[in-house]
Amino acid sequence: MIKNYLKTAWRNLLKSRTSSMINIGGLSIGMTVAMLIGLWIWDEVSFDRYHSNYDRVAQVYQHQTWNGEIYTGQALPFPLGEELRSSYGSDFTYIAMASWQDHHMLSKDNKHLNKNGIYIDKDGPRILSLKMLKGTLGGLSDPNSILLSETTAKAFFGDEDPMGQPMKIDNKLNVKVTGVFEDLPYSTTFRDLKYMAPWDLYKTSEGWISRSATDWRDNSFQCFAQINDKTDFASVNRRIERAKLNNLSEEDKKHNARIFLHPMKDWHLRSSWKEGMQAGGQIEYVWMFAVIGVFVLLLACINFMNLSTARSEKRAKEVGIRKTVGSIRQQLIGQFLVESLLVACIAFVLSLLLTLLALPWFNQVAAKQMHILWGNGWFWLAGLSFTIVTGLIAGSYPAFYLSSFQPVKVLKGTFKAGRLAALPRKVLVVTQFAVSVALIICTLVVYRQIQHTKDRPVGYDRSNLVTIMMQTPDFYGKYDVLRNELKRRDAIVEMSESSSPITAVWSNSGGFSWEGKDPNLDTDFAIIWVTAEYGKTVGFEMLDGRDFSRDFKGDSNAIIINEAAVKFMNIKDPVGKTIRWDDGNKPALTIVGVVKDMVMSSPYEPVKQAVYLFDDENVNVINLKLNPQRSTSESLAIIEKVFKEVIPAAPFEYRFADLEYARKFATEERVGKLAGVFAVLAIIISCLGLFGLASFVAEQRIKEIGIRKIVGASVFNLWTLLSKDFVILVGIACLIAVPVAWYYIHGWLQSYDYRVGISWWIFAIAIAGAFVLTIFTVSYQAIKAALANPVKSLRTE
Repeated sequence: MIKNYLKTAWRNLLKSRTSSMINIGGLSIGMTVAMLIGLWIWDEVSFDRYHSNYDRVAQVYQHQTWNGEIYTGQALPFPLGEELRSSYGSDFTYIAMASWQDHHMLSKDNKHLNKNGIYIDKDGPRILSLKMLKGTLGGLSDPNSILLSETTAKAFFGDEDPMGQPMKIDNKLNVKVTGVFEDLPYSTTFRDLKYMAPWDLYKTSEGWISRSATDWRDNSFQCFAQINDKTDFASVNRRIERAKLNNLSEEDKKHNARIFLHPMKDWHLRSSWKEGMQAGGQIEYVWMFAVIGVFVLLLACINFMNLSTARSEKRAKEVGIRKTVGSIRQQLIGQFLVESLLVACIAFVLSLLLTLLALPWFNQVAAKQMHILWGNGWFWLAGLSFTIVTGLIAGSYPAFYLSSFQPVKVLKGTFKAGRLAALPRKVLVVTQFAVSVALIICTLVVYRQIQHTKDRPVGYDRSNLVTIMMQTPDFYGKYDVLRNELKRRDAIVEMSESSSPITAVWSNSGGFSWEGKDPNLDTDFAIIWVTAEYGKTVGFEMLDGRDFSRDFKGDSNAIIINEAAVKFMNIKDPVGKTIRWDDGNKPALTIVGVVKDMVMSSPYEPVKQAVYLFDDENVNVINLKLNPQRSTSESLAIIEKVFKEVIPAAPFEYRFADLEYARKFATEERVGKLAGVFAVLAIIISCLGLFGLASFVAEQRIKEIGIRKIVGASVFNLWTLLSKDFVILVGIACLIAVPVAWYYIHGWLQSYDYRVGISWWIFAIAIAGAFVLTIFTVSYQAIKAALANPVKSLRTE
């Protein structure tokens, strides 16, 4: 029986080649989209699962209240690690304080490479369950040790055994290699980690770090933990909540610092916080693309249902004869479901090929390293289940609809589908285009939001601006030599140093006071130390007062503030007024200028109040404004030569400020590109179905068209006759799509403080595009039928 079903199904596919190609093509595209999205979702939800203790590892976070708002972050005070060990040690297997991941210069003899690494307590490798290729997880017990990734060890030592080899960090800290760990995969938070160094070494590397050892107010560090097997995160959170608060002064307790554990399983997917509550994150995109994948596949299934039911009259006699010779309804249902499953299986095989071809491009757009899980049994089980379910969904309505025909009426020729027979098809067409138009509207708004933010005034000039990290002590004390030589050779227009790059803020601080300050106001300013030439280098805009100058000796106690700071401080005519920092223990600072707000952090958020201080010691970054009269490559070649002459031990690595700023839009741009591609594919699938239906309608009404032509109907009249029903359906779809799309995209925009408005023309473009595509898709079949010879159309069988 099954063999007979398959033979019949295959013959029917060959007999109706056009509809078969549309069905298989549409389903394969839908399955490909669903498969790509499925791989992307799998990669997202399996993020960080490389670590064997994934379900028991967490990062310690804190909530703090400032001026009535709750802020959440992972920056913590130095003493917290020891407090958790001594007072709450029974809840934890391991606790590890850590620095922030950053690039540092590693050296072996005359070889110097900048690598991303972290200083972490000795139990850090155990928490992250590194796979050690050489050495053990206890390799950081020696305060002068270092663990290297496999590629880093290879870069320095080649095939030589690295164990016990001496190295230097930042050309000042002597260490020896005590282990080599397997490179971490792309789908982990620590994927860029190339080395680990001991926390004990970090504590002695800088004076400010050792001074922070007992300071509960200095939130400059991280803490990771692994809870024991007999407890859970909620229980531990209740116990450790006041671990910091109990060690603060009465004055500092007003910020209500509350400690909690943020589980590793939420690091990637649920990283956003608002008012002390999780506010989504990457999980929102997971849900969004899951819904898109389901809808795109559903559109392809709708095509199959529509074309199958539309061609029902052609198969009515087949059903009648089968029933007459003894076929029962269940057998007919089986026949039609087998046909549907055969189409789904062919489409699945084709979708595997399409996925294989599309995956390199998809990985590039999605910034992933995904691959088809050929050896994973769950993948094949999901794929087969997916195919069967798709086949059953796509074929269910046609199977039950066709098998219900009455043989007497069919064979007498009195069977008519009836006026309501086309209603389900119309509903499905409306559904298809409503989904497609909604996707197009949402995609347009995403692109508009990205462009709106990109066009936001940033308050400085990013063009020809290059930054170089001052990673070793060799950079310090060479400022004048470098600047004078680079200017002498016309490689740059200006040079300056700062405590953070122009596209980031690395330091924040409170403790500021000024005349007229509200005593209940909590102060929190972005702090940027700069040299006198900073303003000329980055091109910030002075709104009031003057820039720093080496000609004014008093500028060592001078500051420049931004517009946001003026508003925050609520002062008028700020230039010349003084403020104090750190409860008056430092000299009073005089405001000498006000600059236009500069977007240094997230371009989607309001600019934070900032203070710029004149200082050439607390600096970490060299800023260079390239000479626009020279080519970029020529200027960089000169700069590299000068740096090699002045600082021969440091590798020459630079970053363009405009590229660093562009990276801030990476996530939204990826979402926009993917949503755009899927929206276009949804439209293609919908148009394929429309083309098939138009072909069927034209064929079904061929005699009517012939008669109308004979009595004088023009081609335009016939084109209107055949097209208007489809245009009406698409119009209904647009009426449904507009409010639905507005609701969802309006909610998405609320997560951005700096956001675009939803303009009416976006809806107009999407609707107009839908109508134009509909008319073009239907017109081919409509005009073809209108131009046909009516003599041939009116011939009887």
